[in-house]
Amino acid sequence: MIAKGQFDINLSPQNDEISAGRMLIDKTYTGDFTGTGSGQMISKRTSSGTAVYYAIEEVTGQLNGKTGAFTLVHSGAMDKTSQSLTVTILAGSGEGELSNISGSLEIIQENGDHSYVLNYTL
Repeated sequence: MIAKGQFDINLSPQNDEISAGRMLIDKTYTGDFTGTGSGQMISKRTSSGTAVYYAIEEVTGQLNGKTGAFTLVHSGAMDKTSQSLTVTILAGSGEGELSNISGSLEIIQENGDHSYVLNYTL
């Protein structure tokens, strides 16, 4: 199954004493999934321009009429010639009417706006 929509995101940088940066994630989802996401991201950008980030996001809301929660795991990397991003639903993390959810999330950024395509099974 597929769910589509938009999200707003607020990233709050944290003051850590290491070279990798940590941010708190606060999202509001609209569309086929309506709800919120919160979590933490750790990222690193090198002087050569390569970068990496990992995040864990706890998502709660309603997906096509079913209420529940699940965890998204983000993994992204980029260098001067390529970039990759994988966002998957953590196996076994579903709760409520989404208890058997599995799948992945595609994040689309265009003109400063964020949208998503959630490919999932229940």
